[in-house]
Amino acid sequence: MFRIDEKIWFWTLLVIPVIILLFIILQLWRRSVQKKFADSGLLKRLSPNQSLFKSVLKVLVLSGAFACLSLALVNPKIGTKLETVRSEGVDIVFAVDVSKSMLAEDIAPNRLEKSKQLVTQIVNSLVSDRVGIIAYAGKAFPQLPITTDYASAKMFLQNMNTDMLSSQGTAISEAIQLSKTYFDNEDQANRVLIIISDGEDHDGEALNVAEEAAEQGIRILTIGVGNVKGGPIPIKRNGVILNYKKDNNNETVITRLDESTLKEIAAEANGVYINGSNTAKVVETIKEELDKMDKQEFESKQIADFKDQFQWFLVFGILLLFIDIFFLERKTAWLKKLNLFNETYI
Repeated sequence: MFRIDEKIWFWTLLVIPVIILLFIILQLWRRSVQKKFADSGLLKRLSPNQSLFKSVLKVLVLSGAFACLSLALVNPKIGTKLETVRSEGVDIVFAVDVSKSMLAEDIAPNRLEKSKQLVTQIVNSLVSDRVGIIAYAGKAFPQLPITTDYASAKMFLQNMNTDMLSSQGTAISEAIQLSKTYFDNEDQANRVLIIISDGEDHDGEALNVAEEAAEQGIRILTIGVGNVKGGPIPIKRNGVILNYKKDNNNETVITRLDESTLKEIAAEANGVYINGSNTAKVVETIKEELDKMDKQEFESKQIADFKDQFQWFLVFGILLLFIDIFFLERKTAWLKKLNLFNETYI
């Protein structure tokens, strides 16, 4: 497993296209100036050993040197050992609503992106808890099983979108049912389901299923994303709004945050409802609720003992710099024989 310490140094790679651009400009300028004094045939006779191939090769070597030095600066590391780690925490499953109503922009940038931000910040605040992710619309779909790999959780989260499920609608009950399969056993006292949604429930079974979950020891916390005043659902192409979703009467659909449904679901499963407009408040409330719960010990496999790899890139980069310094732009005997550019000498 790779890990990178200083990602900001990747910006130094921008030196490479600058070098290539300057080389091209220099070559064009050189040709322009030379044409003022002699035609191309005479120039080849006057400087038969000048090699465009070797000039290009020098630039490529120099670019490779800068690439290696940049990689050395970011300090890549490789995990060399897998360890079993014992820790205590809570099992948390996030159920994220990916129905089309989550595209409404009554909360910036839109409901779905706000939901991703909330889950990301909650995950960032965790220490040893395990997390899982469910996506749901008209159906629920498992995204990530219970894990302590927070990086993977955030990666899967960012890839979620409203096109990932063909079945549209908002079936919260499906998400609650699926979450039950995420937990190891029914004896766990540390099981939490966090539902992030605008609260629109199209199947009407959520309260009954939430009650069943509570009987099995699963707490449900709900986070409402959106505005009670609501907003239209934009239809976009390449980021540009083309129109808004219409109903059967060709009227613009207005979708609203339904806090009452989310509050009822949370109440049925010994949880709390949180308005998602204030990210800091959401994270704080979630932390407070998790701290109240019993922690359970579990084992997890983690990569440990990361070793630096920057020295290999540093050595190779310095070597390429030395090669570039002593690399002449004049043709060697073998290159003359090869004659890559079909040059004629008199």
